[in-house]
Amino acid sequence: MKNFTWGHGIILALASFIIFILSMLFLFPNGQKNSELVTDHYYEEELEYQSVIDAKKRGDTLEEKPVYSQDVSGIKISFPKSINNSNAKIKFVLNRSDDQNFDIKRAEQLDANQSFTIPSKVLKAGNYTLRLMWTKDRTDYRLDYDVIWK
Repeated sequence: MKNFTWGHGIILALASFIIFILSMLFLFPNGQKNSELVTDHYYEEELEYQSVIDAKKRGDTLEEKPVYSQDVSGIKISFPKSINNSNAKIKFVLNRSDDQNFDIKRAEQLDANQSFTIPSKVLKAGNYTLRLMWTKDRTDYRLDYDVIWK
């Protein structure tokens, strides 16, 4: 049997490095393969983003904010009963960061309890960003929530 020399060590180190690089290329080819843009119209919406910033500030300064809760029927969004939202126009976007095919975008009407429900049958397990937007008396509001549906 031959003795192990420094030449063998260099060859072994180079071979190990090449195997490591190849394994990174073939085992993890698409580390974030399902990561998608939040919107297809990014640049157009970016130009109008100041109105979104203003709506978020107004939403954050509300004393009573809409809240969401989860149960087997779905995600229920409830507006404060002390505020009259009868003339409000409400819409939401439920973005799924890993697959835009699971995104949900709708306009809603509040029921008698000042709430509405996103049914569980349209939801898939995973992480969502709930963007709740409403216009009341010609003033826009927006709140964003991180939602984990199980």
